[in-house]
Amino acid sequence: MGDRELYCDGCDADMPFEMPPCQDGHGDDCPELVCTGCGAALLIATFPPVRTARSTLRRGDAVRRHRAA
Repeated sequence: MGDRELYCDGCDADMPFEMPPCQDGHGDDCPELVCTGCGAALLIATFPPVRTARSTLRRGDAVRRHRAA
């Protein structure tokens, strides 16, 4: 179990958070943390970067709007 100090909304302060025993098999990489002051749960989620299609419009290009049918 590792401890981290993070902001807790329930305590309205920076508090130590600890990792409870993980039942999902994540081990030390478990995304769940619990505030040691009030017991509030915090889920740390990371997402891989997403590539978006670049627009073909450039600055100064006219934008055509279609009339509603």
